[in-house]
Amino acid sequence: MKKVIRQDPMYRFLVVLTVASAIGLQGWRTLFNNFAVELAGLNGSQVGIIQSVREIPGFLALLAVYVLLIMREHRLSALSILVLGVGVGITGLLPTMGGLVITTLIMSFGFHYYETTNQSLTLQYFDQETAPVVFGRQRSYAAATNIIVGMAIFGLASFLTYKAMYLLMGILLCGLGLWGFAQKPDRHNLPLQRRQMVLRRRYGLYYLLTFLAGARRQIFMAFAVFLMVKRFDFSVQEITLLFVVNNGINYYVSPLIGKAIVRYGERRVLSMEYASMVLIFLAYALVQSKWMVAALYILDHIFFNFSIAIRTYFQKVSDPRDIAPSMAVGFTINHIAAVVLPALGGMLWMVDYRIPFVGGAVLAFLSLLCVQLIRLPAKSA
Repeated sequence: MKKVIRQDPMYRFLVVLTVASAIGLQGWRTLFNNFAVELAGLNGSQVGIIQSVREIPGFLALLAVYVLLIMREHRLSALSILVLGVGVGITGLLPTMGGLVITTLIMSFGFHYYETTNQSLTLQYFDQETAPVVFGRQRSYAAATNIIVGMAIFGLASFLTYKAMYLLMGILLCGLGLWGFAQKPDRHNLPLQRRQMVLRRRYGLYYLLTFLAGARRQIFMAFAVFLMVKRFDFSVQEITLLFVVNNGINYYVSPLIGKAIVRYGERRVLSMEYASMVLIFLAYALVQSKWMVAALYILDHIFFNFSIAIRTYFQKVSDPRDIAPSMAVGFTINHIAAVVLPALGGMLWMVDYRIPFVGGAVLAFLSLLCVQLIRLPAKSA
């Protein structure tokens, strides 16, 4: 099966663009908190606002359905990487609150629209036994890319400015986006995707799990690294080293998660994720050790990869023609709370930094309850 997957043009296309997406997001995230604090002089509330702005394009992901009326889906994937490159490249040129709002929006439109099309194309082109493995491998390649990006930033941060590092990443991403436009990985023997927004009652549990996952994840995205920088005084080199270690672990773990979904089913895998996340978020609120918070960050990333199972659950209960529009709608649902929670969390942070993390534990517990409602045939449960 490995050889068959690797020979698929769509697999190669998605791997290359997933690597590009990982370069953009990891590079932006690695530098962002230190850039925001050291050069832009932002506080916790302002960082929360920017993180909320970062999620607006995810909230608007359903508009991808209408873009697909005039553009094939793999072309939109390539365009998204090009936009991501532009956003990342100009970030260092505008070290102000207003500048970061603008560059974050551009970068985020590229990232989120690529993620939407990537999920859709993976579920369309690979069957129920293969899709979890492909998702796992994409996460693995992304982790390996993150290591390379982290090592590069770790070495370059001593003698290159933030402006230069952001610009170099932007140029590389634009090149990979242009490469994507030159490829023709699509096939014409697949079910035609509906060209309008799709909302169905039978997908209700998928929508709910997606909403809760988005809300919980954004608390982590907005405040876990900020906690390290603001409260535990992590330097940019220490943050980068943590990212390298974290991704080294996930490079090996991610493919195993895909195989675990195939073997044990979505309900068991997601139950393990959510039960663990309750404990991890509570620990974020209580931990006093610099190295313990770093360990929590790594564990958080490992269990986050289990969320692949939400998408493979949808693949098993959906009409194949609903995949593209449903991934776009799912991304919007995922970001409904995400647009509000980082800004709200930033305000709560100013009262007590532990409050956002306790809220994350509550959301994880609600997810644990909801996932027990998954009902699939014994073969795929």
